[in-house]
Amino acid sequence: MEIIDTFIPVAIFLIFGLVIPLAIMFIVKQLSPRSKSPVKFTTYESGSVPSGSANIMFNVEYYAYAILFVLFDVELLFLYPWVTVYMNDVVLNNVPNFTTIFSVFAMAFFMVVVLLGLVYEWKKGVLNWVK
Repeated sequence: MEIIDTFIPVAIFLIFGLVIPLAIMFIVKQLSPRSKSPVKFTTYESGSVPSGSANIMFNVEYYAYAILFVLFDVELLFLYPWVTVYMNDVVLNNVPNFTTIFSVFAMAFFMVVVLLGLVYEWKKGVLNWVK
């Protein structure tokens, strides 16, 4: 099996990943009703008339927690495929080769960097919620 054969599923996945969202957006644009009335562009507050300013100041800690969530979510996205490949190489085949050993060290380095970022944020007091 040539190397190009291993990339065919990836190419198909990328093509579908690009075409399907664009097709759905095009279909929604064609089927959705359009209205140009000024009422459509007013602020909606649960059926009542809007009151007050729309500029509300949020605490910066909400953003810090959101960034932490995204950080660990992306970490998990990197970790899951790596574990499946590692399971196939080592557990099923019992053959730890150089690539597998290198990938273990690379993932360990990645985890250490992420955990150091968490410790840094902890020491800076980002995780302390204002009372």
